[in-house]
Amino acid sequence: MPLVTIRMYEGRTNEQKKALVREVTDAVVRTTGTSEDHVWIIIDDVPKSNWGMKGKLSSEA
Repeated sequence: MPLVTIRMYEGRTNEQKKALVREVTDAVVRTTGTSEDHVWIIIDDVPKSNWGMKGKLSSEA
């Protein structure tokens, strides 16, 4: 059972998330041969204030 976790800044629409889940599911099925029913995807929307890079919070950039 493949489990894919995607972490990204919050703010995407449900339509964008649906499209992402569809595309990732298709890629996993195509490359692993597993059934679509066995692909799990978690989208972890992270606020920019909870994400840091280059020594700063992303919300400060």
